[in-house]
Amino acid sequence: MSAARAMALLLGPIVALAVAACDQKQMAEQPKYKPYAPASAYGWDGSARQPPKGAVARDDLVAERPPEPAMSRPLLARGQVVFNAMCTPCHGRLGDGNGMVVQRGFPHPPSLHTDALRAASDEHVYDVISRGYGLMYSYANRVAADDRWAVVAYVRALQLSQHAPVAELPEAIRSRIGGGEGGQ
Repeated sequence: MSAARAMALLLGPIVALAVAACDQKQMAEQPKYKPYAPASAYGWDGSARQPPKGAVARDDLVAERPPEPAMSRPLLARGQVVFNAMCTPCHGRLGDGNGMVVQRGFPHPPSLHTDALRAASDEHVYDVISRGYGLMYSYANRVAADDRWAVVAYVRALQLSQHAPVAELPEAIRSRIGGGEGGQ
């Protein structure tokens, strides 16, 4: 018999006796404080410490929405960078819901070009990025609040790129596509 096996055979009953000697009832019935109950034993007024000033709970990261910035080229450029890094794996570069993870078997997210998502408010798109929706999880701890607004601006640009009214296109483009009159 090896020395390790002999030691295991010897220690097994000793450990079992030690565990059996613990009186679980006494441990469960010892004095305790409920969270935030009054208690002076610790040098402050409660049984639990208050969080430091300015601390934000993890779930409260999305509690405050900063104001939407004005549309600008730098905002769109930043939105494109963040969208390409964070959103294209699922939504694809065009926002059509055909990203790389979808091509490998993950469920299709909705296309960003659906009528419902084009009609959704900017705040709704921001909140979906912040809190998640359906199978999409929250990006609040991955994408800064200002960058979320940049992604919203870029999503709007993507949507406009696929659904621009013909009447708003420059004349040179309208003549090439043969749609000189309104519509989409």
